[in-house]
Amino acid sequence: MVVSGLLLGAHFATWIPSLRYTSVASAAALAATQPIWAVLIARMRGHHVSGRVWVGIAVALSGVLLLTGFDFALDPAALIGDALAVVGAVFMAINVTIGQEARQSVSTSTYTTISYGTAGVGLLVLCLALQVPLTGYSASDWLLILGLTAIAQLLGHTLINKVLATTPATVTSLAILFEVPGSIIIAALWLGQVPPLVILPALVLLAVGVVLVILSGEEGIAVEEPAV
Repeated sequence: MVVSGLLLGAHFATWIPSLRYTSVASAAALAATQPIWAVLIARMRGHHVSGRVWVGIAVALSGVLLLTGFDFALDPAALIGDALAVVGAVFMAINVTIGQEARQSVSTSTYTTISYGTAGVGLLVLCLALQVPLTGYSASDWLLILGLTAIAQLLGHTLINKVLATTPATVTSLAILFEVPGSIIIAALWLGQVPPLVILPALVLLAVGVVLVILSGEEGIAVEEPAV
């Protein structure tokens, strides 16, 4: 649970800063590759991955390459944000994989208390080490921070952790996919970040690939039986 918390903190420490360099659309879409990394982790742990899942991974990764290529062409600095978003997705994939194991014998409240607490302490140490200011923000900023904490973290992540006891990490990661259209719409209305039409094919490829992986469910990813 402590390791899971450190990984959760690492996810925030990479994905949140990615928004300084790349668009909300790109950051959210690349974060949605989490199921892909969860499948690759499952394969490294000895699980069999079906051909259909590998096709989904190939389609999704082609979307990632296309998206990062467009971002680089529009703004070379965006590649830094894209890389941070992908690393954040990998950290989260490992986090839910560990969480799935821990939740088999630990309650949701115990798991989230230790995991979130560790993430908070880890991020505090990182902020102090990097001399990140922890005060001096406006009242509106504090309201936004509280909103992130209450809605995205305490509600969103806790719901994911709750179902980890009965649902594979690769399927649970489906939740992240719904962030993409929602984030794009909110960013367009609130921040004026209307994604250029040129990146839409990349977003479609990425979404189709992730959906193919998730629809395969437990049948596409199973524990490999030893040879007799």
